[in-house]
Amino acid sequence: MLAAMHDGQSAYAGERIRAARTLLGLSQGDLAEASGVGQTMISKIESGAKYPSDDLLDTIAAVTGTPRSFFDVVPLDIPPMTLRFRKSSQAKRGDTKRVDQLLAEAYRIVWTLVKQHDRYLAPTIPLATGEELSGEDIEELAARTREALGLDLHSPVRHVTRICERGGILVAPISLPGDGDESETVGHFGASCWPGPPEPALIGFFPDGPGDRQRFTLAHELGHLVLHTRRHYIPDPEGEANRFAGAFLVPAEPLREAMADQDFTLRDFAGLKARWGVSIQALIMRGSHLGLIDARRKESLFKQISARGWRKQEPVQVHHEEPALFWKLMATEFGTSRSVYNTAGDRLGLHSFLLGQLAPRATPRK
Repeated sequence: MLAAMHDGQSAYAGERIRAARTLLGLSQGDLAEASGVGQTMISKIESGAKYPSDDLLDTIAAVTGTPRSFFDVVPLDIPPMTLRFRKSSQAKRGDTKRVDQLLAEAYRIVWTLVKQHDRYLAPTIPLATGEELSGEDIEELAARTREALGLDLHSPVRHVTRICERGGILVAPISLPGDGDESETVGHFGASCWPGPPEPALIGFFPDGPGDRQRFTLAHELGHLVLHTRRHYIPDPEGEANRFAGAFLVPAEPLREAMADQDFTLRDFAGLKARWGVSIQALIMRGSHLGLIDARRKESLFKQISARGWRKQEPVQVHHEEPALFWKLMATEFGTSRSVYNTAGDRLGLHSFLLGQLAPRATPRK
């Protein structure tokens, strides 16, 4: 059974109130008004200058729809630089803080479940070291990661999610709570968290958008785990993770063979997309990284993409992937009844609807 998480709760009540506010996007004033106290009181509690009464914690739990156990949780001490995001330039700073908190809560749940599951094996993927990595270094690390996950260097990755899960990396859909039980998209594509072995690793993705973007996001976050778990303060970590994602999803040799002696058109790239499950735009960038497309040709292809309105909606559908490992771990501990999310939410200290989003019921394989 799950270990108790109440030791030392008084020291963290203020931090947990701040965490609840952050998850829900509430200001101190919002929470104070809803709870019937002054903002100064909330400020003092969050700073540790004052401890809330049990009645106030019950009230805050009620008005935020948060399990009372959420405020008794001792947060994990996650090292800095282990939470990373793939996001658009339009992502707001406040929303990024909310995603940060949600991922921290998701990782806390994962860590708790994994510690109760004797058969879980931590990831054994390669870890980059050193200050600088060349493009060739990243290509090699992507190839080694494929090998570590049981893939060859010539075939498409049929199911990125399942491959990650087989390698001990949990994958979870993440959505921020909006009004009621709805969720909202906030310009983020994915996030990841891994302090390093022997701890569990987590990749989260926002489920909106096409399947090819989901697959690339997962590979991008896998790149962060490989490239940046042991390396910090990299000038362009997102660029490195993008290069890794391209190399992991589309190894160099098969792409060189496919593009040999041809002046590839967008129709040709659409055919490659159908085979590899990677967007046309990502394939063009992959070809550019490998020197198969020069700068002039790349510019021409992207102009054609813009003219056809393919920047946001490309042809060739790539199906979305569904995770299963998070649900399996939770079902092992709490069962599969209809009330499992309420039961688990109370025990794990997280909103039941958030647990339902993070660990959706796995669809039986046909």
